[in-house]
Amino acid sequence: MAELSVVLILLFVVVVSGGLSRMLPKTIPLPLVQIALGAGVAAIADLGVSLEPELFFLLFLPPLLFLDGWRIQKEGLFRDIGTILNLALGLVVFTVLGIGLLINWLIPAISLPLAFALAAILSPTDPVAVSAISRRVNVPKRLMHILEGESLLNDASGLVCMRFAVAAAMTGAFSLSSAALTFLWLALAGVAAGVAVCWLVTFTKGLVTARYGEDAGSQILVSLLIPFAAYLVAEKIGASGILAAVSAGLTMSYSEISGKALATTRIRRNAVWDTVQFSLNGVMFVILGEQLPKIVSNAVVVVQETGHHDPIWMLAYVVVINVALAVLRFVWVWVSYRLVLLRQHRQEKTDWKLIAATSVAGARGAITLAAVLSLPLTMTDGSMLPARDLLIFIAAGVIIVSLIMASIILPLLLRNVAMPPEPLLLQQQDRVRQAAAEAAITAVGKAVHALPVGQEDKDLYTHAATRIIDMYRERIAGYSSKEAADMARYKRAQEAERQLWLVAMRAERETIYDASRRNRLPDDVARDMVREVDLIEERLGSA
Repeated sequence: MAELSVVLILLFVVVVSGGLSRMLPKTIPLPLVQIALGAGVAAIADLGVSLEPELFFLLFLPPLLFLDGWRIQKEGLFRDIGTILNLALGLVVFTVLGIGLLINWLIPAISLPLAFALAAILSPTDPVAVSAISRRVNVPKRLMHILEGESLLNDASGLVCMRFAVAAAMTGAFSLSSAALTFLWLALAGVAAGVAVCWLVTFTKGLVTARYGEDAGSQILVSLLIPFAAYLVAEKIGASGILAAVSAGLTMSYSEISGKALATTRIRRNAVWDTVQFSLNGVMFVILGEQLPKIVSNAVVVVQETGHHDPIWMLAYVVVINVALAVLRFVWVWVSYRLVLLRQHRQEKTDWKLIAATSVAGARGAITLAAVLSLPLTMTDGSMLPARDLLIFIAAGVIIVSLIMASIILPLLLRNVAMPPEPLLLQQQDRVRQAAAEAAITAVGKAVHALPVGQEDKDLYTHAATRIIDMYRERIAGYSSKEAADMARYKRAQEAERQLWLVAMRAERETIYDASRRNRLPDDVARDMVREVDLIEERLGSA
């Protein structure tokens, strides 16, 4: 019962954080609000939150990584795959080596293997936090696609590096050749396990639904179980569960393109997954805030053992490591950018603002937090893992400082940057919309002629088909307009129509609610009618 109460309190704090963040200035990222609320909870009551590292890893990482893979923009991922791999693999190794040596030199109490483990934990970036910050500034879409792709892949590479470093710290042995072969197995088998599990589940699910129909609740539950199944299968065969979760998410995105799921399943599933993502991210940061006072007090003891009796040294460690992370990232991005220009024989001036923005945008977040909290509690001989609380404190400090830096510096860097339009993307959208409208007209025409109805009903269907076809023809005329002025006018007309539809939908819904309040309409019927209006409004709102 105590554990259930703790879970409910944590979820309640996450709910409060969502409302509070909307009241505060947009410069304050949601994770910082959640950390502060967690610290406030710790000041009021000792919840005694204690999770086994492996359990914590299993609960939080698979669904988050799966969702990242599922929702990644694949066209941008494959278009900039060279840049993304350069950041996700090359920069991770560069960061692990550079920051690992720095941490070991800066804090001798942290052994070299543990220093490399902490550096690997700090290497993954978190685009979710940066996306929340960047909503008030214009961030180039291509830059966001690169950051998202980098985060998707560097989560896996960083956490796999952490696994090697922790193993070396626990056993005291490390073989480069053995590590290379192990890494190859972890990567290939992990990816294969994720793809196989997701494909097998979706294929089986497709056979069942094709024969017996589709139940939205079951479909949603299956999607929630896939990342855990992929992770556990991969771990069972000694592969990387992290890569399995990511590859399962990518496979799920291709399965989604088949379009076999019902519309109501997709709508509900998206809502459920949005809630899962918000809850898991929020709970992790609240836990960090709740644990922060204890982490700080325990880290002070470790710092004193290094000969520094003033706790201010803890802040110095965090600041120095954050600066080093930013410098290493800046250097890597700048060198990579210059090499690309050199290889393509291009003579262009270095865009310092864009390079600086790419460096600052590498904020740390949920994955770093989950990884550091999953560090083992004890060594193989049963003794406590050295400096574990200091490692957690440094990781927490880096997360907080990097979020603050991103929230302050990123808007300044991008404030006066002119964002070039993306005409090709807009043209692609218009072409597909036009093709979809033409396909709809053809389908409606065939359906009317194929319906075995009487003459009276035939007239009704013909009249209905005419109205639908006229609507689609109006869309085609707008999308196929050759003149820019005509296209702009059509877009304005669309927006005006959308705004009026939204007003109409809200009035319609309020009338239904009023009838329900006055007992003129049964509650279940009112809910169904409101749901119909909500679906139309949601489509109009996202148009």
